[in-house]
Amino acid sequence: MNKILIAIFVITLVRCSETSTSIKEKMMEKENKTNHEPSLKNDTTPKVTGIGGIFFYSNNPQETNDWYTKNLGIEMNDWGASSFESRDIDHPDKINALQWKSFKSGDEYFSPSKKGFMINYQVQNIEGLVKKLKENGVTVLDSIATYDYGQFVHIMDNDGNKIELWEPTD
Repeated sequence: MNKILIAIFVITLVRCSETSTSIKEKMMEKENKTNHEPSLKNDTTPKVTGIGGIFFYSNNPQETNDWYTKNLGIEMNDWGASSFESRDIDHPDKINALQWKSFKSGDEYFSPSKKGFMINYQVQNIEGLVKKLKENGVTVLDSIATYDYGQFVHIMDNDGNKIELWEPTD
């Protein structure tokens, strides 16, 4: 009986050791494969990479801002906006900011859209993206404007929503 138990114990140890080795080998394979794949960090494809801002109409932006501050703890800056910061997953030392702002209903900033909101999309390769959009027949409302904090251009989507595209400066 003891010989049988010892045999079962030895077989179990060998199998566990083989399984453990197999798992370790698979993990090493995956890690090596990942380290040898082309890096997406150098990707320059013209595309949206995130949300840069959410803007919406309010009948009384000051009251709206006060409500959000009082009830949801959203603090406003000197421009009547709030900035939500996050880290870039591919570049953890880089901080991204999502801007949140209410505008007075009817503000021309959303024109020619008749909608009560506008989304700002963060992009990479804004020049290439504008070229692609024009080739696809998308309405580009203005030329690329450059500021200290990035480049901007506005387009209209197929539902009549004005969209702001922003490529931040590094």
